[in-house]
Amino acid sequence: MTVASPPRAPRTARPWLMLGVGVYAQAAGTVVAAAPAFFIPFLHTQRGLSLAEAGALAAAPNVGLVLTLVLWGWIADRRGERGVLVAGLLLTTLAVLGALFVSGTSTGSLWILGVLLGIAGAGTGSVNVASGRVVVGWFPANRRGLAMGIRQTCQPLGIAAAALAIPALIAGGSLAPALILCAVLVLIAAIACAIVIVDPPRHPLTPGTTAAQTNPYRRSGTLARIHAVSALLVVPQTALSTFGLVWLIVDQGWSALAAGALVAIAQLLGAFGRIAVGVLSDRVGSRLQPLRWIALIGVATLLLTAAAGAVHWPWAVAITYVLASCIAVADNGLAFTAVAEISGSRWAGRALGIQNSGQFAATALVGPAVGALITVIGYSGAFALLALAPIIALPILPGREAETAHEPEPRGSAGGEQPVSSDS
Repeated sequence: MTVASPPRAPRTARPWLMLGVGVYAQAAGTVVAAAPAFFIPFLHTQRGLSLAEAGALAAAPNVGLVLTLVLWGWIADRRGERGVLVAGLLLTTLAVLGALFVSGTSTGSLWILGVLLGIAGAGTGSVNVASGRVVVGWFPANRRGLAMGIRQTCQPLGIAAAALAIPALIAGGSLAPALILCAVLVLIAAIACAIVIVDPPRHPLTPGTTAAQTNPYRRSGTLARIHAVSALLVVPQTALSTFGLVWLIVDQGWSALAAGALVAIAQLLGAFGRIAVGVLSDRVGSRLQPLRWIALIGVATLLLTAAAGAVHWPWAVAITYVLASCIAVADNGLAFTAVAEISGSRWAGRALGIQNSGQFAATALVGPAVGALITVIGYSGAFALLALAPIIALPILPGREAETAHEPEPRGSAGGEQPVSSDS
């Protein structure tokens, strides 16, 4: 006689705990992607690499990230978020450990190290799309902006952690301690995701609707317009963070310490600003309307920053730069949330992958383009022209009416616990 095995207890979804794990995982991935940029002085001065070679290694994780974002999104749409998170973070762990082995060789296999860092960056792409899907899937609409705003703080947190830890760890003359730290951080994240993350429920297709008909890009051009707006709005964000320090030191005559402190303050306040606009979007019941307000205010703050720099008033420079930087980063969470909500649970992963890919592509163009512009017309002129980006974005941005509900409200509750099948 065969005795039936007892049914497995359902796994319990704890949205706020999953959000915390997602923030940690994204921050850990950001440390891995950002760390090679802090290797450049060491590789150039102690390993004899040219700046071009060291710069190529620093760019490798982001190249891997951009090339795989849509693929990770497609897998998450098909197979679920938890598996994608764990697989991507384990891939990153293995790639970083491989880089650790290669970095210690006397011959210095540059291309192998670059490939491994690229694979590590590709693995972190899983967190970019899957953790966003978890937030949208488990938090109700009236708390989703807050939750996504908190999630969006992970990038500045990760960069800050890398800036504090990596230079100190490689000061002894080896990349090994920094790579070990990166491997440990992402391994812990993989274990935490495996334990805590629960895949959000998928909503069944409406009778008579095929899977192909759920494609949000066929329904309307709303998502494509949001992608375009996000790519435009990332231009001033990247320009201010990339050239802000050198502008303050070279053009405004600030000390390196004072300039660094102001840039750090702007980044920190920008992280809190992402949370604030997320809460605002929950209150007004729209992501796109606050996004329009941010674009309008962004035009004003960029022009004021340019004017303050032109007259060299230190306090005006400090205030306008901080305001412009905070406004420039505030749109990220709103656009990310809007894309996930409009695309629906069957397409959110791919849509978020496309969203991030467009932003990364625009970011890559900003450095050389704005650098050349500054060379020709100076910092103030360049900052003033940056205001064209949000001006162009405003008529492209869809109206509030585009935010229609394409799916039923997710079952999860942001404030409580939701039992789901242990197979999710």
